[in-house]
Amino acid sequence: MKRTLAFAAVALTTAGVALAHPHFNKTVTATLPGSVEAKITYNTTPANEQRATDAAVGEFVTPRGPVLDLSGELKAGSATVPAGQYTIGVVKNSAKDWTLALYPGRLGRGEKADAAKVIRLDSMYSEDEGTAHHMLIDITPGSGKFEGKAVLTLHFGSLFLAGLLS
Repeated sequence: MKRTLAFAAVALTTAGVALAHPHFNKTVTATLPGSVEAKITYNTTPANEQRATDAAVGEFVTPRGPVLDLSGELKAGSATVPAGQYTIGVVKNSAKDWTLALYPGRLGRGEKADAAKVIRLDSMYSEDEGTAHHMLIDITPGSGKFEGKAVLTLHFGSLFLAGLLS
Protein backbone atom coordinates (compact mmCIF):
# COMPACT_ATOMS: atom_id res chain seq x y z
CA MET A 1 0.00 0.00 0.00
CA LYS A 2 2.81 2.40 0.90
CA ARG A 3 4.47 1.69 -2.45
CA THR A 4 1.24 2.40 -4.30
CA LEU A 5 0.81 5.73 -2.50
CA ALA A 6 4.44 6.67 -3.11
CA PHE A 7 4.12 5.76 -6.79
CA ALA A 8 0.90 7.80 -7.08
CA ALA A 9 2.57 10.82 -5.44
CA VAL A 10 5.55 10.59 -7.81
CA ALA A 11 3.26 10.16 -10.83
CA LEU A 12 1.16 13.20 -9.88
CA THR A 13 4.23 15.33 -9.21
CA THR A 14 5.80 14.29 -12.52
CA ALA A 15 2.56 15.03 -14.40
CA GLY A 16 2.35 18.46 -12.75
CA VAL A 17 5.91 19.29 -13.74
CA ALA A 18 5.38 17.98 -17.28
CA LEU A 19 2.27 20.14 -17.70
CA ALA A 20 3.78 23.22 -16.01
CA HIS A 21 4.40 26.23 -18.19
CA PRO A 22 8.03 26.09 -19.36
CA HIS A 23 10.45 28.87 -18.52
CA PHE A 24 14.02 28.44 -19.62
CA ASN A 25 17.31 30.22 -19.97
CA LYS A 26 18.17 31.78 -23.32
CA THR A 27 21.37 33.10 -24.84
CA VAL A 28 21.53 35.47 -27.81
CA THR A 29 24.88 36.30 -29.40
CA ALA A 30 25.64 38.85 -32.12
CA THR A 31 28.72 40.43 -33.62
CA LEU A 32 28.13 44.17 -33.76
CA PRO A 33 29.84 46.77 -35.96
CA GLY A 34 33.47 47.15 -34.94
CA SER A 35 33.64 43.38 -34.28
CA VAL A 36 32.24 43.76 -30.76
CA GLU A 37 30.66 40.53 -29.61
CA ALA A 38 27.47 41.02 -27.61
CA LYS A 39 25.99 38.14 -25.61
CA ILE A 40 22.64 38.31 -23.83
CA THR A 41 21.60 35.75 -21.21
CA TYR A 42 18.15 35.80 -19.65
CA ASN A 43 15.21 33.73 -18.43
CA THR A 44 11.88 33.66 -20.26
CA THR A 45 10.00 35.10 -17.30
CA PRO A 46 6.24 35.74 -17.64
CA ALA A 47 5.36 39.31 -18.57
CA ASN A 48 3.90 40.88 -15.43
CA GLU A 49 2.73 44.31 -16.51
CA GLN A 50 1.52 45.07 -12.99
CA ARG A 51 5.18 45.31 -11.99
CA ALA A 52 5.68 47.89 -14.74
CA THR A 53 2.61 49.81 -13.60
CA ASP A 54 3.85 49.79 -10.00
CA ALA A 55 7.40 50.97 -10.85
CA ALA A 56 8.24 54.46 -9.68
CA VAL A 57 9.05 57.12 -12.27
CA GLY A 58 12.83 57.34 -12.65
CA GLU A 59 13.39 53.84 -11.26
CA PHE A 60 15.64 51.30 -13.03
CA VAL A 61 13.62 48.07 -13.28
CA THR A 62 15.06 44.72 -14.37
CA PRO A 63 12.80 41.67 -14.71
CA ARG A 64 14.91 38.73 -13.48
CA GLY A 65 18.21 40.49 -14.19
CA PRO A 66 19.00 39.75 -17.84
CA VAL A 67 22.68 40.29 -18.64
CA LEU A 68 24.54 41.78 -21.62
CA ASP A 69 28.24 40.93 -22.02
CA LEU A 70 30.23 43.14 -24.40
CA SER A 71 33.70 42.20 -25.67
CA GLY A 72 34.55 45.80 -26.56
CA GLU A 73 33.43 49.40 -26.16
CA LEU A 74 30.34 50.64 -28.01
CA LYS A 75 29.51 54.18 -29.07
CA ALA A 76 25.75 53.90 -28.77
CA GLY A 77 24.35 57.22 -29.93
CA SER A 78 24.85 59.66 -27.06
CA ALA A 79 26.10 56.90 -24.73
CA THR A 80 29.48 55.21 -24.54
CA VAL A 81 29.30 51.68 -23.17
CA PRO A 82 32.66 50.19 -22.10
CA ALA A 83 33.45 46.49 -22.53
CA GLY A 84 32.06 44.44 -19.66
CA GLN A 85 28.96 42.93 -18.16
CA TYR A 86 25.68 44.83 -17.70
CA THR A 87 22.27 44.15 -16.21
CA ILE A 88 19.60 44.99 -18.82
CA GLY A 89 16.65 47.00 -17.58
CA VAL A 90 14.35 49.90 -18.22
CA VAL A 91 13.75 53.31 -16.67
CA LYS A 92 10.19 54.52 -16.34
CA ASN A 93 9.88 58.12 -17.56
CA SER A 94 6.07 58.13 -17.30
CA ALA A 95 3.22 55.62 -17.58
CA LYS A 96 3.57 55.64 -21.38
CA ASP A 97 7.29 56.32 -21.82
CA TRP A 98 10.26 54.11 -20.99
CA THR A 99 13.99 54.10 -21.75
CA LEU A 100 16.09 50.97 -22.26
CA ALA A 101 19.07 51.08 -19.89
CA LEU A 102 22.14 49.16 -18.77
CA TYR A 103 23.61 48.88 -15.29
CA PRO A 104 27.28 47.92 -14.82
CA GLY A 105 27.64 44.41 -13.37
CA ARG A 106 24.93 42.10 -12.11
CA LEU A 107 22.21 43.26 -9.75
CA GLY A 108 21.05 40.71 -7.20
CA ARG A 109 17.34 39.95 -6.88
CA GLY A 110 15.73 42.90 -5.06
CA GLU A 111 18.95 44.96 -5.15
CA LYS A 112 18.41 48.61 -6.09
CA ALA A 113 20.49 50.24 -8.82
CA ASP A 114 22.57 53.32 -8.09
CA ALA A 115 20.85 55.83 -10.41
CA ALA A 116 24.17 57.61 -11.08
CA LYS A 117 25.59 54.44 -12.70
CA VAL A 118 22.64 53.69 -15.03
CA ILE A 119 23.50 54.06 -18.73
CA ARG A 120 20.41 55.19 -20.63
CA LEU A 121 20.37 54.13 -24.27
CA ASP A 122 18.79 56.25 -27.00
CA SER A 123 15.45 54.45 -27.11
CA MET A 124 12.19 54.07 -28.96
CA TYR A 125 9.16 52.92 -26.91
CA SER A 126 6.03 51.38 -28.42
CA GLU A 127 2.87 49.56 -27.38
CA ASP A 128 2.05 48.70 -31.01
CA GLU A 129 4.19 45.54 -31.35
CA GLY A 130 1.62 43.07 -30.00
CA THR A 131 1.93 41.17 -26.73
CA ALA A 132 4.87 39.08 -25.55
CA HIS A 133 3.51 36.75 -22.87
CA HIS A 134 7.09 36.06 -21.80
CA MET A 135 10.00 38.46 -21.88
CA LEU A 136 11.85 38.48 -25.20
CA ILE A 137 15.25 40.13 -25.57
CA ASP A 138 17.22 40.28 -28.81
CA ILE A 139 19.70 42.27 -30.89
CA THR A 140 18.20 43.26 -34.22
CA PRO A 141 18.67 45.68 -37.11
CA GLY A 142 16.96 48.94 -36.23
CA SER A 143 14.14 50.68 -38.08
CA GLY A 144 12.78 54.21 -38.20
CA LYS A 145 15.25 56.61 -36.59
CA PHE A 146 17.53 53.60 -35.88
CA GLU A 147 17.61 52.40 -39.51
CA GLY A 148 21.01 50.90 -40.36
CA LYS A 149 21.99 50.53 -36.69
CA ALA A 150 22.06 47.61 -34.26
CA VAL A 151 19.49 47.79 -31.46
CA LEU A 152 18.85 45.93 -28.26
CA THR A 153 15.15 45.05 -28.03
CA LEU A 154 13.10 44.13 -24.99
CA HIS A 155 9.47 43.01 -25.35
CA PHE A 156 7.55 42.49 -22.10
CA GLY A 157 3.77 42.21 -22.32
CA SER A 158 2.61 45.14 -24.45
CA LEU A 159 5.78 47.13 -23.71
CA PHE A 160 8.35 47.14 -26.51
CA LEU A 161 11.65 49.01 -26.37
CA ALA A 162 14.51 49.35 -28.82
CA GLY A 163 17.77 50.81 -27.53
CA LEU A 164 20.60 51.93 -29.79
CA LEU A 165 23.79 49.84 -29.60
CA SER A 166 25.74 51.19 -32.60
